[in-house]
Amino acid sequence: GRADHQIKIRGFRIEPGEIEKVLTDHPDITQAAVITHENQPGTIRLIAYVAATNALPAESLREFARRRLPDYMLPSVFVQLDRLPLTANGKLDHTALPDPDPAPQADAPGREPRTARERLLGELFTRALGVNRVGLDDDFFALGGDSIISIRLVSLARTAGVGFAVRDIFERRTVAGLADVAEDLPQSAPATDGAGIGTVEPTPIMLWFDERGGAIDPFYQAMLLQVPADLGEDCLTATVQALVDHHDALRLTRTPSRASRRPWSLEVLPVGAVPAADLVHRVDVGAGTFDEALVRDHLDSAAARLSTERGVLLQAVWFDAGPSRAGRLLFLVNHLVVDGVSWRLLLADLVAGWEAVARGRAPGLEPVHTSLQRWSRLLTAEARHPARAAEVRLWADLLTAADPPLTADRLDPGRDTVGRARDLTLSLPPDVTTSLLTTVPAAFHAGVNDVLLTALALAVAQWRRRHARGRHTELLVDVEGHGREEIIEDTDLSRTVGWFTSLYPVRIDPGALGWEEVADGGPALGQALKRVKEQLRSLPDKGVGFGLLRHLNPSTGSELRRLAVPQLGFNYLGRFASAGTPLVAGNPAWAVASEAGLLSGADPGTALAHGLEVNSMVRDTPDGPWLEAVWTWAPDLWPEQHVRDLAEDWFRAIRGLVRHGDRSGTGGHTPSDFPLTTLSQHEIEQLEAAWRIQK
Repeated sequence: GRADHQIKIRGFRIEPGEIEKVLTDHPDITQAAVITHENQPGTIRLIAYVAATNALPAESLREFARRRLPDYMLPSVFVQLDRLPLTANGKLDHTALPDPDPAPQADAPGREPRTARERLLGELFTRALGVNRVGLDDDFFALGGDSIISIRLVSLARTAGVGFAVRDIFERRTVAGLADVAEDLPQSAPATDGAGIGTVEPTPIMLWFDERGGAIDPFYQAMLLQVPADLGEDCLTATVQALVDHHDALRLTRTPSRASRRPWSLEVLPVGAVPAADLVHRVDVGAGTFDEALVRDHLDSAAARLSTERGVLLQAVWFDAGPSRAGRLLFLVNHLVVDGVSWRLLLADLVAGWEAVARGRAPGLEPVHTSLQRWSRLLTAEARHPARAAEVRLWADLLTAADPPLTADRLDPGRDTVGRARDLTLSLPPDVTTSLLTTVPAAFHAGVNDVLLTALALAVAQWRRRHARGRHTELLVDVEGHGREEIIEDTDLSRTVGWFTSLYPVRIDPGALGWEEVADGGPALGQALKRVKEQLRSLPDKGVGFGLLRHLNPSTGSELRRLAVPQLGFNYLGRFASAGTPLVAGNPAWAVASEAGLLSGADPGTALAHGLEVNSMVRDTPDGPWLEAVWTWAPDLWPEQHVRDLAEDWFRAIRGLVRHGDRSGTGGHTPSDFPLTTLSQHEIEQLEAAWRIQK
C-alpha cells in the first residue's frame, strides 16, 4: 500500500488528504487514512482505514462518502479499526495495517450486488462495455460507454427480461441507479407491430442520399469475419434465412413509382419472400491463402448482385478452407438498410442464430419491438407536428450566420464526387484513447463527441491562422448521430435494423485559445470544453429534428434547402472490435478477420456531401483502444498537405484535452447537468470551489 501525497488511478489524480478530510467530517470518525492497494497485477484500489467511536456498518460509511465525493474518489473498501497504527514518530504505520478483507477481484472496484436484479445488470454492463467486472456505483460512461453502447445495453437487458430506456442510462449511469427504475418484462415479449410488412416511408437520411444523385444498389457496407471451420453451407443458409425473415428491413424493396410524390417507393416484402439460397455463396479455398485480391474479387461480385428493386439487400460469401481450418465470411449489406447500430444487431444475431441451427434448434432470435415501417410513419407525422416545425427558426438562424470559406472554391456536385475523392487515415494509441473515452468525459460529465468536437473546433481555428484564413473561432459542421433518439412514446429501436442515421448542423465556438496552451493541456481548455458541451446540449433532441424538417416536412424543407451546407462533416461511429477480437464474448471461433475489417462501396458518381469529412471510430484491440480517423476530401478544393495539417492538429488538440483532464482539479459541471435549476456556469463553479474549500 501507498499513501503518497498525490496518486493516480485509472487516469485520475487523487489527493488522499481530501478524502480523509471528508471521512473525518463524520461525527463518529476520529481518524482516517486512505492508501492504494494492488490486489492483483494492474488493479489498483483505494482503501479507507477509519477509527470511530462507535461501530459503523460499511454500507453507511460508503453512503456517507458517496454523497460527498466524486465517483472516482470513492474508496472501494472501508476497514474499521479501534485506532490507526502509528510509528514512534506519530506517522501512519503502513506495515501494521491489516489487509483489506474481502479483496474484490475486479477491473473496476465497487460494492457487491445486493439483489438478483443488480447482479444481472452488473453482468449486462460487463458484456456491453467489454470489461471483466463492474461495481454497483461505477459510472457507465466513465468506463467507456457511449450512446451507441447504451442502445446495446438496452437490447441485452430486454433479452434478459429487464426493461429500461436509453435516457435512463444517461440519467442513472450506474448499476445501482438503473436497478431502481428497471422493470421486469413479460417472459416472451412479442414484437409490438408484427413484421412491418407493406409500404414504408423513407427516413430523412435516405432522402439526403437521394439528393446526392448516386445509384443506391452499389452503396453498401461489409464485414469480413473469421468463422468456424464447420460453418456449413446449409447451416449458414438457414441462419441467413432466419435473419432475413426476422428483420423486416432486409426484405425492403425500392422500386420506380410514378404514382407517389417521389420517383421511387419502399415496401417490405412478406416473410419468406426473399430466399436465403439466393444470398449465400460458397467459395472453395482449399489449401489456398486468404489475401486481399481474393476478398476484393468476390467483394465486387457480391456487390454487383445487390438489387434494391428485387429485394436482394444482403450477400453472405463463405470462403471454405476445409474441415480443419477457420474459414472467412464476407457479410455484405446494402447501406439502405444498415447503420452502425444495425451492424451490432446483425452480427450478434448471426452468431446466435448459427449456434442454434448448428445444434439442431430453431434460431429463436429476440423480438423486434418497433418495426421500420411503424417508425418511418411516426417520423413523418412528427415532422409535421407544430412543436417540431417551430424548430425551423433555430436551424435557419444557425445556417445563416457567418461561415468564412476554408477553401478558394465551393463544393461542386458535378465535379466533387466519391470516385474522385482522396482519403487519409491516422490513429491515436491506447494511452491517449483510453483517457479520451473515460477520464476526460467523466471529469466534465460530457460525452466523447463533446471532446472530439471541441478538439476539432480548436484545430480548425489553428488551421485558419496557419493558412491565412482569418482568426474565426466558430466552427459550423455537419454531425452524424445514430438517429435513434427517444422522441416518440411507446417505441423502442434497440432491436430494429435499418438506416436511421441523423445528420444535423452544429455551430460551436470554444473561444480564442493560444495553440501552445491547447497542445500543453492548459487551464483554458476546460472552459473551452464546457462551452462546446453547452452549445451542443442547446440543440433539441440531439439534432434529430433537423432531418425531419429538412426532408419530411414540405413547408420547412423548402426553406432549409435554400441555405448553405456546412463545409465540414464529422462522424464518430463508436467502438468496434478489431481483427481477431471475438464478436461475442467467450466465442473466439467468430471474430473480425485479420485480412480486412469494415468495408464499403458507393457509386463513383455520387456527389460528396462535404468538401472535407472525418469519420472516426475506436477499434478495441488486445493492447487497448485505438482511435482511427479517416479523412476524405475533394482534391480540387483541398491540397493533401492542408488536410494532413488539420488532421494532425486535431490529434494534438485531443492530446491536449487528455493532458488537461489528467491534471488535478480539472473538470466540473455545466448548467445542462442541472436541468431543474437556472444556475449559470459561474455560479456552478463558485459552488464547486466552495465545496472543495469546505471539505
